[in-house]
Amino acid sequence: MSLFRQFMVPPPFNSTKDVFCLMTERVVNPYRKIAFHNLEFKLSGVSVRDTIQLRIVPDKDKGIAEIRFWGENVFLGIQKTRLEDINLVHF
Repeated sequence: MSLFRQFMVPPPFNSTKDVFCLMTERVVNPYRKIAFHNLEFKLSGVSVRDTIQLRIVPDKDKGIAEIRFWGENVFLGIQKTRLEDINLVHF
């Protein structure tokens, strides 16, 4: 008998990148775009004024960040950008 349980990604997520990440929320504008640190991302399959979760997975070695978009527990897509463009907090 063990007190530890096996790690499982909680539904509706499909990757550990959706669990171990930086998160923020944005609202879709009338052009079906969201803005984040002077970057605009166009999304399809969303309505105006929907709240979208951005789950950001930085990769310091490659110098890129993978941004995963979620809206109402539905995966909307992935876009990659340079780390310099999103100005993440440095400790």
